Amino acid sequence: MTVSQGSDRCAPALQQPDWPDPDRLGAAVARLESLPPLVFAGECDQLRERLAAVARGEAFLLQGGDCAETFAGTTAESVRGKLRTLLQMAVVLTYAASVPVVKVGRMAGQFAKPRSAATEIRGGVELPVYRGDAVNGLEFTAAARNPDPGRLLDAYHCSAVTLNLCRAFAGGGYADLRQVHAWNQDFVARSPAGQRYERLAGEIDRAIAFMHACGADPDEFHAVELYSSHEALLLDYERPLTRIDSRTGLDYDVSAHLLWIGERTRAIDGAHIEFARQIRNPIAVKLGPRTTPAEVLALIDALDPHREPGRLTLITRMGADRVRDLLPPLVEKSAADGAQVAWVCDPMHGNTFETPGGQKTRRFDDVLAEVAGFFEVHRALGTHPGGIHIEFTGDDVTECVGGGQNVAESDLPQRYETACDPRLNRGQSLDLAFLVAGMYRQHGVNEAPDVS
Repeated sequence: MTVSQGSDRCAPALQQPDWPDPDRLGAAVARLESLPPLVFAGECDQLRERLAAVARGEAFLLQGGDCAETFAGTTAESVRGKLRTLLQMAVVLTYAASVPVVKVGRMAGQFAKPRSAATEIRGGVELPVYRGDAVNGLEFTAAARNPDPGRLLDAYHCSAVTLNLCRAFAGGGYADLRQVHAWNQDFVARSPAGQRYERLAGEIDRAIAFMHACGADPDEFHAVELYSSHEALLLDYERPLTRIDSRTGLDYDVSAHLLWIGERTRAIDGAHIEFARQIRNPIAVKLGPRTTPAEVLALIDALDPHREPGRLTLITRMGADRVRDLLPPLVEKSAADGAQVAWVCDPMHGNTFETPGGQKTRRFDDVLAEVAGFFEVHRALGTHPGGIHIEFTGDDVTECVGGGQNVAESDLPQRYETACDPRLNRGQSLDLAFLVAGMYRQHGVNEAPDVS
C-alpha cells in the first residue's frame, strides 16, 4: 500500500524543482506509486540494528559513493568499480578497528542535488541550474535544463539496475575476502605511497592465511551485507515510494535503506524533517558549521523521540580547520541528553574550494585532517567516532588534489568527470582507508598522518 497523504505536505519544502507541467508530474507520481519497492522493510530494520551497534561503539560505518549519480553512469563497470573500492576500504578498516564495518553505498538513488541558486548564467544566457539527472540534464541548453518529471521514473529504473548489480556482486563471489585482499595487495605494490601500508597489508594477509589454515571458511568470507542510501531531497520521488509494511503497519520509504536530510533542508519545521519523522527507515542528518546544540537536540526530539539506537545518524561536515572547535559542544549536549545516535564524519563538503581555473576541488590533506579532528574530539570526550561518509568513484579521475599519487591542480583537467562535486578517486580512497586505519591503532589522534 502506498502512503499518499502526510503532514509533510503542509510544511515548507525547500530545494524542490519548479515542474512546468503538473499533469506530467501527476502521471509520473502515479506510476511510481504502482512500481515495486526497491528495498524491503525487513532490510531497513536489519540496517537499523547494524547502526545501533555503531551508536554503541561496537561497529563502524563506511558510507560512500558518487556525489551525484548519472543515468549514463549506470553501467556494470561503474557500479563494479565503486563497489570494489568500498569493499577494499572496508577490509582495511575492519582489521584495524577490530569491529564490524557497516557498508552503505551512496548508490542507487543519488540522482538529485540541492543547489545554492535556482539559475545559472553562462555567456549572458540564464537557465535553470542542474539539479541532478532525476530533474534535468547537465548540458547547458534550454531543453536539457527544463525540469522533466519523466526523469523521476528514469531514476527509479536506474536505481533498480544498480541494486540488482550490487546484490549480484555482493553475493556472487565478487566480494570474496581473499579476492578483495588481493586487490589491496596489488594497490600497495603499485601505489607511490604503498610502502607506508605494507605492514598493515602484511598483517591482514597473515590473518587470512591463518584462518584458512585452521579450516575457517564462514559464509561471511564470500559475501557481504551492502545497503543503499541517498539524500531524501525530491519529495515527489520519496512520497510515492513510501509504503505501509504488511508486517507492522508502519511506513517505510522503499527507495533506499537509509535516507539522509541535507544541511540545506533540515529546518525543524520543514517538509523534509516532517517526512522523515513518518518513516521507519534509519535516518541521517547532515550538520554543517553553523549548527547549534539546540538545533541538534531539536532534531533528536523530532526524529528519535524514543532514543532508539540505530534510528538516527548525525553526519558532521565542519571543515578541517573548524571541526575541533565546533564539534565538541554538539556531541556533549547530545550525550548529556541521553541520545544514542551514531556520529559520522563527512570530511568532503566542508573542504571544497575553487581553483583559479574555476574548478571545484578538495585537498586530500584537508579531508584527512577533518577525519583526524573528528577522531580527536570523540577520543577526548569518551564517545565513539562512528564512521566516515565520503564521495568517491572507482575510476582514476583527477578531481581532488593530493594523496599518494600527488594529483596537482594542473592535473585536474585530465579527467575531471563529476556531474557536481569533486570525488576521491580509487587510489585516494584507499589511501584514506589505510590512514584512517592507522588512526584507530594510535588509540588517540593528535594530528593527521603525513602523506607528503
